[in-house]
Amino acid sequence: MKVLILGAGRVGGSLATALVNNDYDVSIIDLNKSYLSDLEDKLDILTVEGHASHHLSIKKAGADETTTVIAVTSNDEVNLIACQIAKKSFNVKKTICRLSEKTYAENLNIFGENIVDIVISPEEEVMNHLKELIIHPGTEQIEKFADGKVKLVSVKARKKGQLVGRELKGIKEDMPEADAFVASIYRKGKPFIPSGETIIKEGDEVYFVSSDTNIDQIVNEFRDKVDVYSRVMIVGGGKIGFSLAQELESNYKVKLIDSNKQKCKELSKKLNKTIVLNGSATDEDLLKSENISNIDIFCALTDDDETNLMSSLLAKKMGAKKTMIILNNPSYLGLVPGFIDIYIAPYRLTVSSVLQDLRESDVTQDVLLKMDTGAEAIEGIVHANEHTSDLFGKSIKDIPLPEGASIGAVVRHGELIMPESKVELCINDHLIIFLANKDMVSEVEVLFKTS
Repeated sequence: MKVLILGAGRVGGSLATALVNNDYDVSIIDLNKSYLSDLEDKLDILTVEGHASHHLSIKKAGADETTTVIAVTSNDEVNLIACQIAKKSFNVKKTICRLSEKTYAENLNIFGENIVDIVISPEEEVMNHLKELIIHPGTEQIEKFADGKVKLVSVKARKKGQLVGRELKGIKEDMPEADAFVASIYRKGKPFIPSGETIIKEGDEVYFVSSDTNIDQIVNEFRDKVDVYSRVMIVGGGKIGFSLAQELESNYKVKLIDSNKQKCKELSKKLNKTIVLNGSATDEDLLKSENISNIDIFCALTDDDETNLMSSLLAKKMGAKKTMIILNNPSYLGLVPGFIDIYIAPYRLTVSSVLQDLRESDVTQDVLLKMDTGAEAIEGIVHANEHTSDLFGKSIKDIPLPEGASIGAVVRHGELIMPESKVELCINDHLIIFLANKDMVSEVEVLFKTS
């Protein structure tokens, strides 16, 4: 499949890498020559130096009716105009448009019918991820499937957790009413599929599938204490910081720090209960005066990775219980373990969104869980085809999956079903499958092909 990416920044560059690794025919447009040169050195792609919303640039990139255009520049207006040109002048197959402003997303018809096929909003996705992690204390990662009915959750086992040193089947013994299935465990960075007899060890990173109502109860099985969050400090009053404060301020005591005085004035008018502070998050005196040692969650959400890292390290040193940051530059990943509790890479969320939209099979959700290992989780709808015709009516345990892949849940007619041996595969079942490596996707994807 031909894919044309508009914008070669962090998001566009990460997309190009992921798509080339998935055997897509990729071309990319950007005004920044150095961005393009870096990508050319690493990837087999066509680069075009030019404006993303210029007719000539799109023509040079070879756009035609077989092309999917992904407009991910940092400018909403450029992305929209580029999609208009791509559709009207080149009749491209599909347009995927990054939009930060909700106003544009809610009034797409103004720009023409069917100009934008799919809207992605990295800022909103990041905010929602942060909100989920704050609402469910102790979680490391939460991903939604089946329209939010199912959650895939990561939690790190602590020394005095109830299940540490016990067999995994102890979950059912402790909580007979709670539905949960552990799809994978990362131990010392290496994944494996556990059984009920697997002994949980301190430091294990456990990925389990459950409904939203059971998450906190299950997480507490792996933790030495029940975490309770009430005080949140946010650094950065941009779209993500503002939206997160707005979402949390009714139920949490929220403070927001921004270095821009004018922005602080605007934020204080828009927010109802949040305390807005003008200053630097790396100012020890400011943090001390705002009782940083009493802060449960410190969220560094600026556009500057260095500011996010340094302010979080300082906050942790001064007593903040947990730190969450946005991290755009993957080269900093090695600095995170041991110092930052949770990081979110916006580009990872965008890559996940785009990959699911490009699948030719009936994959409804595709999430990159670990960028460094290539772990993925996908949700797809099972159809009758040459690969599945002999599987219907048989136990889901008989479904041939590559080593390192496991079914985490079945969703049938909107109902969550745990993947037990007695469950038989039916047509139109939604399967949520955990993959230790993205190279397995093509083997699993055959289950979801429509013919």
